[in-house]
Amino acid sequence: MIKELAKMIDHSILHPTFTNADLKEGCAVAMKYDVASVCVKPYMVTEAVKLLKGSDVLVGCVIGFPSGNSAIPVKVFEAENACKDGAVEIDMVINIGKALEGEWAYIEEEIKSVADVCHKYGAIVKVIFETDYVTQDSDIVKLCEICTNVGADYVKTSSGFGFVKGSDGKYSYVGATIPHLELMKKSVGPKVKVKAAGGVRTLDQLIAVKEAGCARCGATATIAMMEEALTRF
Repeated sequence: MIKELAKMIDHSILHPTFTNADLKEGCAVAMKYDVASVCVKPYMVTEAVKLLKGSDVLVGCVIGFPSGNSAIPVKVFEAENACKDGAVEIDMVINIGKALEGEWAYIEEEIKSVADVCHKYGAIVKVIFETDYVTQDSDIVKLCEICTNVGADYVKTSSGFGFVKGSDGKYSYVGATIPHLELMKKSVGPKVKVKAAGGVRTLDQLIAVKEAGCARCGATATIAMMEEALTRF
């Protein structure tokens, strides 16, 4: 059970303030608990590959992160560059504005273009919907259908940085919710997996998203979750 839970975790090293010292620390955590992967900023890929050499921890990289606003050719270039640097998993953010406008042909072209270049290099692609912004069930279902049709490997809830401004002027986000995860699991094809991200910080939350059908979970609270798992199991 412990290994199964560890291999769900994509340990995130993505905060804008994180330095190479944070990368080294994060990679050490990832190796200690033998998680599935680290998810890093694009410029960190080459160093992460070096740090994780000889381990079973994979290197993932974010694309169009976190706002998803880059043009399609830019996302393709960014994905290809990350693959050339050694990333074997790519987490891309969709164009959120286009999704909210229902411009599905654009979204399909975008996801297909990134997926195709990733697959050319043998990398998998996870598609971030940003469900704090794209909240309508019908839009989430449509995105799942597109991801299935173009051969994406994963659908994913959030970047962890999809902050919504409240009436008090403060920003917050929810991230992965069980209803959204269950809807995504139900709406994708049999070859597409689901990744939870955002707000999963405890072992019970990790187990809950697993039970909702997730194969992966983005996390910054890896130490807390795994230490609790080691104690409990």
